[in-house]
Amino acid sequence: MSAVPHPLAPAVRVWPALRAVYVAQLSRARVARIPLLFVATFQSIGIMVLMRGVVDGGSGDEARAVVAGSAVLVVAFVALNLLAQYFGQLRAGGGIDHYATLPVPAAAVALGTAAAYASFTVPGVIVTAVSGALLYQLPLGGLWVLLAVIPLAGAALAGLGAALGLLAPRAELATLCGQLGMSAALLLGVLPAARLPEPVRWLRELLPSTYGVEALAEVLRPGPDWGVVLVNLAVCAGVGVLALALATWAYRRAAVSRPA
Repeated sequence: MSAVPHPLAPAVRVWPALRAVYVAQLSRARVARIPLLFVATFQSIGIMVLMRGVVDGGSGDEARAVVAGSAVLVVAFVALNLLAQYFGQLRAGGGIDHYATLPVPAAAVALGTAAAYASFTVPGVIVTAVSGALLYQLPLGGLWVLLAVIPLAGAALAGLGAALGLLAPRAELATLCGQLGMSAALLLGVLPAARLPEPVRWLRELLPSTYGVEALAEVLRPGPDWGVVLVNLAVCAGVGVLALALATWAYRRAAVSRPA
């Protein structure tokens, strides 16, 4: 059966619509996703405890990479993995058609949902980062950088997760892509780049969460280089803008190309 374009609902102001979608999705996430957030946090703390058996405490590269990578892994689990599943199921179940009949701009749906899932990771990231710093005897003074790392890494990973869910032809493939993305964040995030083979380092550079991990790892050392922190945060912000733009485009594409 050929695809017949369906026009989107008339556009309204983006910011009020964005706020409405954000509040609605955040309320939904609080009810449906709290157990999964607990799992994500428990998983990350478990990884740090496991790695503590082979990684010494102190401000070495290995300890900082484990803590920073585990903290950002919470964001990857929720904002990338779960959001890919959500949009994949939404598309497969016809939910995109429902949103398209509402006077809500495409950007508001994609960005509001991504922002809600990213915001939902805040408690887990903070608990993981503080627990890891204490477990590995790392300084706590720079953890205020999480105020920047969480929204920037969350935007990048949520945008990527939304795009994967919306572009995957089947919900099962969206779930698979989300799982693979989270696995990449785990495997490439908790190991220092110096210990990885060169081809794997290139893959690591392509992962949006890498720059959030590097910024957080830098502030976990005594006397951090704030220039390095700012550069990594700036790159993370740029990747986040691109990822959210991709998610918005993917939503528009899914909304106007549903089969008749």
